[in-house]
Amino acid sequence: MTLVNRIMEAAGQWAAGSDNNANLSQPLAWLRKTSGYAGINRIIGLAIPFTVRNGFRVEELAPCYVRASIPLKGNRNHFGTLYAGAYFLVAEIPGGVMTLFNLGPDYVPILKEMTLQYHQAAKSDVTVVFSMAPEALAAIKQQADESGKAAFTLEGRLTDAKGTHVASSVAHYQVRKRGRVAMPSASG
Repeated sequence: MTLVNRIMEAAGQWAAGSDNNANLSQPLAWLRKTSGYAGINRIIGLAIPFTVRNGFRVEELAPCYVRASIPLKGNRNHFGTLYAGAYFLVAEIPGGVMTLFNLGPDYVPILKEMTLQYHQAAKSDVTVVFSMAPEALAAIKQQADESGKAAFTLEGRLTDAKGTHVASSVAHYQVRKRGRVAMPSASG
């Protein structure tokens, strides 16, 4: 287990234990919330520097749940709307974050395939939310523990600043258990 993975897990637990509605009228709760997410985003930026350049950030993290965003600023295309690659980034990274936070650093997420369906051009920042039933997470962990790997799918709804549904994503991941040789399967 690498130091970065341990720090990511600790920052995620710190943030998840915070009050996401905390504001400056509750200074200690607000500090816990903001420092936890700052830590998570810094670690993601160290692991994947491209996320820093694009302004990607995790905004909320809880068991079986993640919300992330990407700004329009710095990610505009030639039409002045959000660039297609920015949609992809904001829809892909949270699956790994969710896996590391919920399963821990002994499990490595790998994106196998992802599709995006664009519904409307985004002229503002874009947010995506992913959630998973606790039973589904438990099944993924059990399968990875038994066979060395497990497949799962996350479907995302990407919205603009007004809440308009601008895109949908379907991401197929595989999670592998560190130190465990994956058994061959028909799905690879």
